[in-house]
Amino acid sequence: MAIRPIVRYPDNALRTVCAPIVRFDDDLRALADDLLETMRAAPGVGITGPHIGELGSIAVIQLAGDDRVRVYVNPVIEEFSSETQRHVEGSVSMPGITDEIERPAHIRVRYQTLDGTQAVENASGFLATCIQHEVDQLGGIFWLQRLSRLKRERAIRRWEKLRRVTP
Repeated sequence: MAIRPIVRYPDNALRTVCAPIVRFDDDLRALADDLLETMRAAPGVGITGPHIGELGSIAVIQLAGDDRVRVYVNPVIEEFSSETQRHVEGSVSMPGITDEIERPAHIRVRYQTLDGTQAVENASGFLATCIQHEVDQLGGIFWLQRLSRLKRERAIRRWEKLRRVTP
């Protein structure tokens, strides 16, 4: 396991649609381990391949206070509830910048495990938000794109200011 350098906004990797993963081998398991260690060191609750410059469709999530590590390979959200919820979101690629985003409160996600087995999971609450956030990232949608234009511009200005102060 290794902590990898994190790609910073506005790197192109964060706007790239990831390729499906087709090889379920030791390299994929090593990548998942590296993602987990990198996420914990950031710190964060979710991370994807693009956050470390790997453009395969893999996401790792571990919620605060939960020992369970969730790994989603080639995730696709199949169902969204009409009920919504708001949570504060941010990114390991843009540390220190957060804002509130509204998303569906309940989802169903289909994905593969690290050995290639098909799986389906229903999620609600903060976990549903995290999965949607990471699946967006795998589809080339950085979380800022879910903000209004005004909020997005403010967040980018705060980020640029923060980067000038702490490079």
